[in-house]
Amino acid sequence: MNIPFVALKNLKRKLTRTWLLFAIVAVVSGTLFTATLFLKSINNALKLGTYRLGADILVVPASAETRAKAALLSGEPTQFLMDRSVLDQVRKIEGVKAATPQLFLKPSSFSCCFNVDIFLVAFDPETDFTVKPWLEKHLNRPLGPNEIITGREIPVIIGDNIPFFGTTFSVVGTMEPTGMDFFDRTGFMSLDAAYNMAEASKLKALQPLELRRDQVSTVLVQVTEDFNPDRVAIRIEHELPYVKALTSDTVISTVRKQLSGLIHAIVIISVILWFIVLLIMAFAFYMIVNERRREIGLLRAMGANQGHIAAIVLTEASLLSAAGGAAGVLLGFGLLMSIKSLLLHYLKLPYLFPSSFDLVVLTVGAISLSILTGLLSAFLPALAIIRTEPYEAIRSAE
Repeated sequence: MNIPFVALKNLKRKLTRTWLLFAIVAVVSGTLFTATLFLKSINNALKLGTYRLGADILVVPASAETRAKAALLSGEPTQFLMDRSVLDQVRKIEGVKAATPQLFLKPSSFSCCFNVDIFLVAFDPETDFTVKPWLEKHLNRPLGPNEIITGREIPVIIGDNIPFFGTTFSVVGTMEPTGMDFFDRTGFMSLDAAYNMAEASKLKALQPLELRRDQVSTVLVQVTEDFNPDRVAIRIEHELPYVKALTSDTVISTVRKQLSGLIHAIVIISVILWFIVLLIMAFAFYMIVNERRREIGLLRAMGANQGHIAAIVLTEASLLSAAGGAAGVLLGFGLLMSIKSLLLHYLKLPYLFPSSFDLVVLTVGAISLSILTGLLSAFLPALAIIRTEPYEAIRSAE
């Protein structure tokens, strides 16, 4: 017979009370774990999406600012155009290191087996710095005239053919998942392929694509190291009043502002829940210790020292909290997986599940916090009982 054995036997005495405390710990630990995992997944997607974008500034028509932000953040297919001459004008502005055009196209619905909204983005292979690095690493050659790269969420594999505006494109690569629909549900093609597709659509497509070769949707800008992107964006808008220069940090901060209220609410609710659970468990362990005063007095009289008694009480709290914390993590994870799609649909936020290492760290953190809560709740009752003399403990329980 050892201390964990005694602690388990004590927990089995009052199963109803034990299960109630177990459920309380599970709810709080599950809430904290689920909220942290969800917010971390969004943050992962924002970081990777910003890195993959590779641009400090996006120059779009002033009238398309809202649609451009929606396209970047939620991958919502959209289409807007501006004159390609903006590219040359942007390149002349001080602080601009590199600039490349992109074309945003919104294809019509598929007539066969696809039920995913696909966003088409055409890029310039000569000047691009967003898709080109991926091509150099994975494809090791330029895209052909009727070839396309797709995001991971598009249900196709390499070798499949996809029709757009009457032109069939062959899938030659799929990009790694980023958690942002702008990349994961997008097909990337060259600008020449997009212009050729638009010309062919007049004869082949039910809905022709109205597009001229002197039109683009956006200009992506990289800023020199000694210039601030915000200041360069101001200069671009000053020189070209009919455009809007969106810095990537500003776009990402929009999401963080949307999340700030949610984060504050989660933090406040979590702290309140944790404090309530701490009080409930402290009261419960006070009652547990008070019920067993005679038993504890007899143990002390038979030779158990103060450390043994404290260890029994704290072990009970640790076992109960660890089991509740583990159960809460499992339930929270299952709940998040079941409602994740619904949350993302309404919140319109990017989402990239963390790595296995991060998931292990979060799990260990949640369970450790549960154990710490149990230890704190049992500390004062344990301290009070070990200070009581054995004879006094036995007499007070009679």
